[in-house]
Amino acid sequence: MSPSGRTTIAIAFHSGYGHTAVVAEAVARGAAGAGAEVALISVDTITDEQWAQLDAADAIVFGAATYMGTASAAFHSFAEASSRRWFSQVWVDKLAAGFTNSGAKSGDKSSTLGYFATLAAQHGMHWISLGLMPGWDSTKGSEDDINRLGFFMGAGAQSPTDAGPEAVHESDLATAEHLGARVTRQAAIYRAGRTALAA
Repeated sequence: MSPSGRTTIAIAFHSGYGHTAVVAEAVARGAAGAGAEVALISVDTITDEQWAQLDAADAIVFGAATYMGTASAAFHSFAEASSRRWFSQVWVDKLAAGFTNSGAKSGDKSSTLGYFATLAAQHGMHWISLGLMPGWDSTKGSEDDINRLGFFMGAGAQSPTDAGPEAVHESDLATAEHLGARVTRQAAIYRAGRTALAA
């Protein structure tokens, strides 16, 4: 929790070509809009100060592009480095969530979200799902529906491989914003419950 008393959400992500960074920024907008203090942390350039932000956060949202069926190598390096936190159990009972992006509409993104959830479980964290019904799943739906790709474990985004970060689909960004807001709300509830029990 921050000194201001606001719920704190840290977004630990890696973006190889900028697309996933745009999704991370959408998660941050959703979290901030729900009242959180947000730290955006690019894990390939993470500093000691940013590690401390992760340690202090109420929730950590993991994000990376899906490459070859899992998170990027840079994210895996970060996850391995987080083992220092695992040994000392620094992240136990924090909340966690995740998002990913790939060039294909499926692109085996579920594998990456599952990897994030396993990482969180190893740290003793509590996973927050997307909490949305699938969009674009009927003849009345469209690609503009929120959660148009139909993920449940986290937020999934799709970006054309031959286009820049500006091509990330608006509905995927809306889905990411929803995730940020949902994690913030759940973190606030969780913290309030802890405070009530302590009293």
